[in-house]
Amino acid sequence: MMSRSKQAMDGNTAAAHVAYAFTEVAAIYPITPSSPMADCVDQWSAAGRENIFGNQVKVVEMQSEAGAAGAVHGSLAAGALTTTFTASQGLLLMIPNMYKIAAEQLPSVFHVSARTVATHALNIFGDHSDVYSCRETGFAMLAETNPQEVMDLGAVAHLAAIEGKVPFINFFDGFRTSHEVQKIEVWDYEDLKEMCNMDAVKAFRDHALNPEKPAMRGSHENGDIFFQHREACNRVYDNLPAVVEKYMAMVNKKLGTNYDLFNYYGAPDADRVIVAMGSVCDTIEEVVDYLNARGEKVGLIKVRLYRPWVSKSFLKVLPKTVKKIAVLDRTKEPGALGEPLYLDVAATLREAGLHDIVLTGGRYGLGSKDTPPSSIFAVYTELQKNDPKPRFTIGIVDDVTNLSLPEVKPAPITAAPGTVECKFWGLGGDGTVGANKNSIKIIGDHTDKYVQAYFQYDSKKTGGVTISHLRFGDKPIKSTYYINQADFVACHSPAYIVKGFKMVQDVKPGGIFLINCQWSDEELGTKLNAETKKYIVENNIQVYTINAIDIANEIGMGKRTNTILQAAFFKLANIIPIDEAVKYMKEAAKKTYGKKGDAVVEMNYKAIDAGVNAVHKVEVPTSWANPEADPPAIELKGRPATVKMVKQLLNPIALMDGDSLPVSAFAENPDGQFELGASAYEKRGIAVNVPEWDPEACIQCNQCSFVCSHATIRPFMLSEEEVKAAPANIKLADTKPKAGEYKFTVSISPLDCMGCGECVTVCPAKTKALKMVPQETQADQQAVFDYLVANVGKKPGAPADTTVKGSQFNQPLLEFSGSCAGCAETSYARLITQLFGEQMYISNATGCSSIWGGPAAACPYTVNKDTGRGPAWANSLFEDNAEHGFGMYLGQKIIREQLIAKLEKIVASDKASAELKAAFEKFMETKDKTRENTLAAEALIRELEKTAAAGCELSKEVLDKKQYLAKKSVWILGGDGWAYDIGFGGLDHVLASGENVNIMVFDTEMYSNTGGQISKASNIGEVCQFAAAGKEIGKKNLAEIAMSYGYVYVAQIALGANPAHALKVILEAEAYNGPSLIIAYAPCELHGIKGGMTHCQDEMKKAVASGYWNLFSFNPALKAEGKNPFTLSSKPGDGSYQEFLNNETRYARLARSFPDRAEKLFSESEKAAKERYERLLKLVEFYKE
Repeated sequence: MMSRSKQAMDGNTAAAHVAYAFTEVAAIYPITPSSPMADCVDQWSAAGRENIFGNQVKVVEMQSEAGAAGAVHGSLAAGALTTTFTASQGLLLMIPNMYKIAAEQLPSVFHVSARTVATHALNIFGDHSDVYSCRETGFAMLAETNPQEVMDLGAVAHLAAIEGKVPFINFFDGFRTSHEVQKIEVWDYEDLKEMCNMDAVKAFRDHALNPEKPAMRGSHENGDIFFQHREACNRVYDNLPAVVEKYMAMVNKKLGTNYDLFNYYGAPDADRVIVAMGSVCDTIEEVVDYLNARGEKVGLIKVRLYRPWVSKSFLKVLPKTVKKIAVLDRTKEPGALGEPLYLDVAATLREAGLHDIVLTGGRYGLGSKDTPPSSIFAVYTELQKNDPKPRFTIGIVDDVTNLSLPEVKPAPITAAPGTVECKFWGLGGDGTVGANKNSIKIIGDHTDKYVQAYFQYDSKKTGGVTISHLRFGDKPIKSTYYINQADFVACHSPAYIVKGFKMVQDVKPGGIFLINCQWSDEELGTKLNAETKKYIVENNIQVYTINAIDIANEIGMGKRTNTILQAAFFKLANIIPIDEAVKYMKEAAKKTYGKKGDAVVEMNYKAIDAGVNAVHKVEVPTSWANPEADPPAIELKGRPATVKMVKQLLNPIALMDGDSLPVSAFAENPDGQFELGASAYEKRGIAVNVPEWDPEACIQCNQCSFVCSHATIRPFMLSEEEVKAAPANIKLADTKPKAGEYKFTVSISPLDCMGCGECVTVCPAKTKALKMVPQETQADQQAVFDYLVANVGKKPGAPADTTVKGSQFNQPLLEFSGSCAGCAETSYARLITQLFGEQMYISNATGCSSIWGGPAAACPYTVNKDTGRGPAWANSLFEDNAEHGFGMYLGQKIIREQLIAKLEKIVASDKASAELKAAFEKFMETKDKTRENTLAAEALIRELEKTAAAGCELSKEVLDKKQYLAKKSVWILGGDGWAYDIGFGGLDHVLASGENVNIMVFDTEMYSNTGGQISKASNIGEVCQFAAAGKEIGKKNLAEIAMSYGYVYVAQIALGANPAHALKVILEAEAYNGPSLIIAYAPCELHGIKGGMTHCQDEMKKAVASGYWNLFSFNPALKAEGKNPFTLSSKPGDGSYQEFLNNETRYARLARSFPDRAEKLFSESEKAAKERYERLLKLVEFYKE
């Protein structure tokens, strides 16, 4: 048996390591959670790693998964061993090519981190619904349980594909395995090369298409021969299991493992057996060990080779004593007799004549629903019954169809004795996850301990909840479930204490609870709720605090408290001696931050020392044993349907307690449709500092509100009565430039603010009218904000909403989203809702804007407080967003046209009054003008109600659909990954239709949502995933492509660079009676702007001033008026282009890693920008004609 080196890595990295060895070309497209596999391969290739053939892998990012599959197919046809990495909808887009690849017997491996396929909602987490959708393609399917198996059996997939001439889906659970870090043994490529059948590789190449020996593939056949030809592949599939067994045997010989097509684990004379595949198998093994040690006889059949299904191999491992079997499927197939794995087992037992075995089937783990031992105990307990449920679910409470099994709680501890379990509650973007990955690596690399790390997230962007689950032990760790009995729990965000998150309840008796906060012990006592205090005393929890917030500020690390808190963890957890831990942390800091200079390294050294020394033990008062009752919850006010949803769904979900919700909680909306306006009830309170307004310094320009990403700062004009009714602490000023009948105020919601500070940055007042102060100092302003939002509306005589100032007196119908602090995308979207929100349809591409725009039960889009109208929002898919939005437009348009036809008949009849005719005339005059037509439609409806009351049946028919009468504004929103790449074909087609839809592209110049991959919007020299050495080719000119039609309104805007221009463009685009395309420059946190996203708007200014981004508009309506339709609104670059590039990490890191290449690419980038501007000048002249 050979020995291998050990490394801490996740399942994705393990798959990438194996795939790299056997791959010559990787054609990919980013999708969560599989993107890191391709990113690893790309980085290794850029660093010069050689595969077993002595070459680097060529990684090519395509425009979609369908495109990636096509490229894989073509590359294989040409004789290159080709791989891809995908999941979920991405895998489904590959299915048509998969049929071809399999039928042409091409030896590819698709590594799939199995993920939920979107149904009533998008879910980026793990189950088997995607891989099950591929059962009929002809691909073999190999399943793995944990990162070590991914490493070991990934090789089998490649080796068997090469020799067996059948492509493989090599799959493992998305997130639970793909992102779980363990210390595993790693293949040496020489061992893989030794096992590879090079004769089969040569035969594959010899059979490939080549003009030197031409042949044809992909013919068309008729009904006379297709069937017979299709059956000709049968022997290949009959022979494949033996090939897989052969390579499993080779691996077993090298490693001392016992991998087989099916593996049995448990009592040899078991009477109850579970059949499953994927990460749940490790949890089942823990429970099997526990039960068998106590005299029960249970077992597990672990499915490895799922396709081809080999009944003989299944029966070989099935104990002869088995009486009952439960098959667990991680998918749901509505309307089927059972899920796929269940049906395979049922057919196997039937054909073998094993009719006496009781077979049941259960669903588990959909969308990464945790499956702890309590769920597995429930299955074995159910199988003890004489008549177990034939179909069941576990891990949930189904109180509607009553399929769920009761969980066994409290469940016995099944983890290996001596395992230390630690849990960290962090804030997305605060570095907690990164620090914990670092801690795992330190412990894994410097001790003999087994390690495991898993990371749990909510649905917010940066600023959301992260929970890190870390385990360490002297025995193998099989616990593929959340930690709920921890030795150590840390709360890194004080907001979680204030909100009452259930954190300390996960600490074992006598365990440690660390809180990062700025509070004294006495203040802490006022923040903890009664339940928490009581638990602490009753379970002797050791409570510690650390003020990492102030320490980070003092050191100069801003919001990044992670290094300080990591050091505190090592001090308290005592897993390795603290002196050694400090040494290893400092070594890691030097390695990580060395390229950023000595000052940054020294800063991290100070943070480590401070974290070790700043831990404070709280002396728990005896009074906590009988704490005062918590004050009653504040009674929620608002629209009844939204309030009901907030109470039933949002509140538990926001507290990370959504797992407790039963099926009945969703009985009223099984289709996934939610109420708007729920985000206003979250009040997350996560900002350390928030703005404070100075009425005397304020010049009342409203720019602060205009740029606010989360609509948490708003201007209001108040009447005398509204002032009297306002909270006494409201701040007021006379209106400027001269006092009038109204008072002016700017109000801030401290509990909704994300603390980015953009408002302070853009404030143009000589003495800033805003300053950032600790959030708690502004607590009394929350009531002021809430009063103003609920009671104060826009006033007559306010500045026109066609101006920057005036637009901000309109109620924003996008507020308090889960986007990152300082996000540019939400600023644009919020502004559009202020102009057209009450008439908007929104079709939103999957991506950042769908994640912050469409969280379940927490919708940030809201309704106008007076009319109850607001955006009708929907997300279909990533690739089809333009078509989906176009369909929305067509659907409402055709109904409206039908109503207008009926109205014409009504008006022409003798039942039409003069008032009705006048109302209809006004309606038709404004038919294509969104805001004017709303008022005209309301007047028309009033007249129709009169004629309907007088007995006009047609009027009644129109009134039945009156919601379709007023002109609607259809907006198609999405990022550059959608518009430039995967959705471009649809976008182009919709623009070409000539129909009146508005398309807004949030151009971040990368795939922001999936971690920063290259797109065709990425620029020369930009470093992204899949462009580790900087992008070599220029940015796609989407604007000019659209302009080439001549009848499409096209513009580029940058909010911070020219607010008035951005506003003007949005108004013009919406008013244009045809297709419009606005490309909005959107700085992103992933750009790494120096100083952070507080400078988002400034960065837009710099982008335009330097010539990096150009402002212009092309308005075909002007051409009809005899005017130049093309308007260039930005000047030539001011010479600061290189300075602009070096102000962002996405460029600056190229200069650090490849200085010569950076100099060359940056020079090319600037040259391209100058040429682009010259071309725009020529367009001005061209369109004059």
